Amino acid sequence: MMRPAEVVRRGADYLARHGVGEPQASAERLMMAVLGTDRGGVYARREGLSGAEARRYGRMLCRRCAGVPVQHLTGETGFRRLVLAVRPGVFVPRPETEVVADVALDAIADVPSPLVVDVGTGTGAIALAIAEERPDARVVATDRSAAAVALARDNAARLGLDVEVLEGDLLAPLPAGRRGEVDLVVSNPPYLDPAGLDALPPEVRADPADALFGGLDGYERLFADARAAARPGAAVVVEVDPSIARDVAAAAAAAGLVDVAVHRDLTDRERVVAARTRPAR
Repeated sequence: MMRPAEVVRRGADYLARHGVGEPQASAERLMMAVLGTDRGGVYARREGLSGAEARRYGRMLCRRCAGVPVQHLTGETGFRRLVLAVRPGVFVPRPETEVVADVALDAIADVPSPLVVDVGTGTGAIALAIAEERPDARVVATDRSAAAVALARDNAARLGLDVEVLEGDLLAPLPAGRRGEVDLVVSNPPYLDPAGLDALPPEVRADPADALFGGLDGYERLFADARAAARPGAAVVVEVDPSIARDVAAAAAAAGLVDVAVHRDLTDRERVVAARTRPAR
C-alpha cells in the first residue's frame, strides 16, 4: 500500500484537476483528519493506509470536489490559537477575521476586566479568542441562530473558556443590568451582496445565507444598538467587505460614533472599521 505522503500527492492532483482551490492544503488536511495526526505525522508515517482509511479518504476527496468545505469534512477549523468545532448550518470563520480580533484586543488593551460583546458569534470564534487571550475579560456572545448558539456553547465548554452565549438579535439578549456597561462591541456581520451569489465559490455558498448576505442597514442597526448598550468611550469593531469599507465608516460617523478608522488585513484590503462611542463630557 502507498504511504500517506504519496496518497496526499495523488489526492492533491485529483483536486487540482477538478478545479478545487488550494488542492495541496486540502489534501493534507483531509489526510490529517483521517489519520488523527498533524501534518508532520502524515509525512512521517511509513506504513500504508488501511482499507478503511483509504476508503474514508477517497470519500472525502469526492465530497471536496463537490464543493463541501474542508472544515465540514474535518469537523474543525483553526482560529488564532484555538481549534474550533464546526458544523453545517453555522458560518465557518475565515482567516481574515483574525484581524478583527487583533483590532478588538488592541482597543481594550488598557481596559481592566472589560465587558465584551461579540454580536453574531457563529462558532464563537472572536468571543473565544478574546476570552483566551484576555483571561480577565467578561465575554458575552450573541447570535440569532439557535444552531450557532449551541455550537458556540459547545466550543466554549470544550475549550474551558468562560463565554456566556445568548440567543437573540444584535445586543437585545444582553441583560438590562449590563446595558450601558459594555467596553467593546465586536462583530463579523453578514455583509456580502446577494447579487454576487453565483460568483461565490461552492464552499462559501455552503454557509447559511443569513450569515453571508447583508447591507449597510445591518451596520446601521448594529451601531445604534452599540451606542445604547456601551459605556461612553467604548470601542466598536466590525468586519467589512473591502468594497463597502468607506461606506460603513461613514455610517459609523453618521450614527454618532467618533474616532472612526479603517484597518487593512494581511492582504492589504480594507477589512475592519473601528470606532468609539462618544466620551462622557
